[in-house]
Amino acid sequence: MMATFFGEVLSVFSRAVQEEDEEIYRELEDEREVHLHWIPDVAESLRCGTKLPCSQFILAVGHNATGFLSMYVLTPARWTKVGHATVWNERSRACAGPADLDCRCVFYRHKDKPLVWICQVSCFIAEDQLFQWTEKVLGCFQQRELNVMVLSDCSVIDYKTADHLDSNSAPFLRAVCTSTFGGRPLCWSLEQPNIVTGLPAAVLSHCQVHHIPSVLYQCYSDISSTDSVTMQTYKPTLSSLGDSIQVEASPCLDVLQPLLHGADVHSNLYM
Repeated sequence: MMATFFGEVLSVFSRAVQEEDEEIYRELEDEREVHLHWIPDVAESLRCGTKLPCSQFILAVGHNATGFLSMYVLTPARWTKVGHATVWNERSRACAGPADLDCRCVFYRHKDKPLVWICQVSCFIAEDQLFQWTEKVLGCFQQRELNVMVLSDCSVIDYKTADHLDSNSAPFLRAVCTSTFGGRPLCWSLEQPNIVTGLPAAVLSHCQVHHIPSVLYQCYSDISSTDSVTMQTYKPTLSSLGDSIQVEASPCLDVLQPLLHGADVHSNLYM
């Protein structure tokens, strides 16, 4: 504390303390930065300033949305893993390590149709990382002819309606489109006063600002864990893409069993 000639008492802070606080803030910002990691040919293109060509970018957010793509779409014969994103925040501290983080935000490119991309996000993206993630990821692609589809999980508890929802109502889809989306959604539009939050909202906002045609299909489910019925609810969403995406008629059991087994373990309070 310090007294002036006029009698005021002023707080005096050490410059060393301020510099130390600033250093801590910088370290936290660095830790919370979103990092994109690509295979060599993709990384080289971006390093040379060449945006990646993409006509259809499909983003799946949540365990059921990502599980649907894993079971019905992402066969190794047709898709190549081309990169992943690492994101550190308060919910990722309990993860086993970097390898665990890497596998929860993954990018794939179609082998025969390289203009078609898929991204699976089953990790938490914090509020202060949403804009950064969206700008970095979508900023990698050529905007011309780019179309974006988002598949997102949501609890039916968050769905607001004046009508009564019986036990057979969920799971169900609702759609939100940007103004430049030229197609017709395959389900009812999301009614007011319902809102979209998190990464889907950030991506849709980016697409609206940059005039990128985009549609979000949000699946409302009454089951919080990974569920095969909820996953199948997403199947009609890809029919509008024609031959760009091939959806398998039946799920891949090698993928389905670990997904459902993992859900059972995580939902057990005594495990």
